[in-house]
Amino acid sequence: MSSPSKRREMDLMKLMMSDYKVEMINDGVQEFYVDFHGPSESPYHGGLWRIRVELPDAYPYKSPSIGFLNKIYHPNVDEMSGSVCLDVINQTWSPMFDLVNVFEVFLPQLLLYPNPSDPLNGEAAALMMRDRVAYEQKKSRQVHAMPESIAENKENSTFGDYL
Repeated sequence: MSSPSKRREMDLMKLMMSDYKVEMINDGVQEFYVDFHGPSESPYHGGLWRIRVELPDAYPYKSPSIGFLNKIYHPNVDEMSGSVCLDVINQTWSPMFDLVNVFEVFLPQLLLYPNPSDPLNGEAAALMMRDRVAYEQKKSRQVHAMPESIAENKENSTFGDYL
């Protein structure tokens, strides 16, 4: 790889070729939105989330910044900012990982296997630990993660604000 810039372009192209809807911000390769479907076998199945990705200048040596733009009720996602608490993105990132890993492995694992003992959303963590069925039945997916919700409100969104 000749430069971090080329790697950003290659990883973004690979993500687009993996059938993810990617929308560039300001025609650059450092900031973009990705539409992410909740994984099957999870309470998030059927939902569609708009994720904002920011690639730092030092990418792939420094991890991308990932944030949910529409609300998601999850112990490891901050309810106000949409930021994600995920060790592999925040602390143990490696240049061996790429953007496809984020959307095909890391985010699905986060939604399939929440960690209520290290929460960003204390209410969701407490509910999950107290009553898993009630946690899984929360209505935020139906209200905030439907494709039509994303389409109607995407032009009004800003990083950290929910749709």
